[in-house]
Amino acid sequence: MRFLHQRLSLFIDGNDSYIFVPDGTDVQTLTVHRHSGEIVLNKHKAPIPTTARRSGDSFYGIVGIISLSLSEYIIVITGRELQGRLFDHDVYRATSFDILPVNPNVSASHPPHPVETHLLALVRSHLHQGNFLFSYDWDMTRRLQMQWETREQDALKPFWETADDRFFWNRYLQTRFIDMTRSGQDFTPYILPIMFGTFEIRPTLLHGRHLQLCLISRRSRYRAGTRYFRRGIDQDGHVANFNETEQILLLEDPMPGLPRTPDGNFTAKLSFVQIRGSVPLFWAEVNTLRYKPDLQVMDLQETVTAMQLHLQEQIEIYGEQALVNLVNQKGHEKPVKDAYERYIAKLSMPGVRYEYFDFHNECRKMRWDRISVLVEKMKDDLERHGYFYLGNNEDKPIKKQTGIVRTNCMDNLDRTNVVQATIAKWTLNEQLRELGILSGTAGVDDYESFSKDFREIWADHADAIANAYGGSGALKSDFTRTNQRTRKGALEDGVKSVTRYIKNNFFDGARQDGFDLVTGAWAARRTPSASLFLIADGRPLITRSMPLIASFSLFMITAGLTLPRSSDYSLFYYFLLWFILLAIAVTFILVHGIDYVAWPKLNPPTDVIHYQGPGFRSAHHGKGIRGRSPGEELRRLSWEMGKKV
Repeated sequence: MRFLHQRLSLFIDGNDSYIFVPDGTDVQTLTVHRHSGEIVLNKHKAPIPTTARRSGDSFYGIVGIISLSLSEYIIVITGRELQGRLFDHDVYRATSFDILPVNPNVSASHPPHPVETHLLALVRSHLHQGNFLFSYDWDMTRRLQMQWETREQDALKPFWETADDRFFWNRYLQTRFIDMTRSGQDFTPYILPIMFGTFEIRPTLLHGRHLQLCLISRRSRYRAGTRYFRRGIDQDGHVANFNETEQILLLEDPMPGLPRTPDGNFTAKLSFVQIRGSVPLFWAEVNTLRYKPDLQVMDLQETVTAMQLHLQEQIEIYGEQALVNLVNQKGHEKPVKDAYERYIAKLSMPGVRYEYFDFHNECRKMRWDRISVLVEKMKDDLERHGYFYLGNNEDKPIKKQTGIVRTNCMDNLDRTNVVQATIAKWTLNEQLRELGILSGTAGVDDYESFSKDFREIWADHADAIANAYGGSGALKSDFTRTNQRTRKGALEDGVKSVTRYIKNNFFDGARQDGFDLVTGAWAARRTPSASLFLIADGRPLITRSMPLIASFSLFMITAGLTLPRSSDYSLFYYFLLWFILLAIAVTFILVHGIDYVAWPKLNPPTDVIHYQGPGFRSAHHGKGIRGRSPGEELRRLSWEMGKKV
């Protein structure tokens, strides 16, 4: 692997240029000419202009360059936190960022146009809320088996070239550097791949043997977004909320005092990978302010092709597919389950096996031990797929993982987390027995200290994925942490569910816009006037006024109940007036609920909301008395006009 610069100093030459100077000797500095936007590598030992002044902060990497409506901006890492060491390689989390405008006439802190202010706020919010991980000398985007299989051909390749494109989160932002490198200039030391996901590693002890237990989740940049605004599949076969989860077990050498190898003294390295992803259909849930959104399943002609593309890609990457579906077979979720099974049967792909598990029915009344029923059904698949096992002889692995379990529920969060943790525990038991650390009848749960590490690492992982997609920590995480489902945990789940409802309806639109902007799903035009729809409220006055009327009516009712009365005159008509106004306002808001949801503005889901083709729609709530609210129609027209400009 080629080296990456780990620390950069910034010199600013007035309004003319930025000069990035890496630590070390005989390195090439990088200059960004602000008036032209040109980026060049300087000659070795090129002097820094005497007029340039050094910025006070050190930078730990360049995330990339993003183009907004008035300027390009260079995003740099200004803070990092060591998350742990894997094979003697440091793994960091980016904790703070800075955004440097290339255009000298634009300030990143006080942009001259409200559209630019809005877009910069989306970028900052995305950077602040994400969990971004990187390493300067270890490829965080690829699982252990893939790195071992391609180790020889990748020996001299740069990170950006070997990184798994799905998990190279800042790939779009690094486009200019990569294109210039392919054209002849070698920007490789400045191209730092960043992963959106989780990483945790814990040293532990079992039967006198020193072990390290590591868990890594990698989130795909394709069809990335939030819970209700990214569901299902796209035309290219990418599904929402796709995550690869790798559990790594490292057995340390029992002989202390030996000199450490570059990858640490481990007599065994074992890796087990699982994946999760949205049900690979064209489907969505349309927010209407009700707790249960309207379910929309779209039977499109492209469904078979898209599903085939998705599954074929997974087979090429991971091998055999064992599809575990946890969607309910009754009630609100049933149409998704039925459509999934119908298309799977229609495809009948070799190397794909489908397994349904009625999670809520099997585990009702807190019988969470019943998950063992699913594991028993999956036992043959798990044994056949195996896991990656590299011993002392690193030229040939003892085992390779030849297949994978793909798990989904509706959100691919809570039920999926519980099932993936249970399957991971079953595999960990098998690995420890093969290493001779556990006997044939013993298991992880028999050793509280080790079991606690396992449970906590998986529960933290579940919370991180749930926060990124759903807006709160994972539900049912008390079972993952303690091996028991408790009433306290159920109460905490209620609080998390309310948090999700509020965020999903009133905050996730902006979060989705941040995903689309940073991953390149939407590109800004270099004319702010073309994007005024981003900051305009196109709803009619009556629609905008109803929350104010409801709030003021509630205030007046409260005032009438609590403030001292100046006379004994009956307040019946007073309360009647304000209760009627409150009822009218609340009814209007519920009837036109779609107008009060914070929808994404960059890529609005108008095709889903207005879908009239074959499929299933649970209801048409929130669209007004005639099925289309005035505010929604005006927003639809403004969105369409914004796309055409």
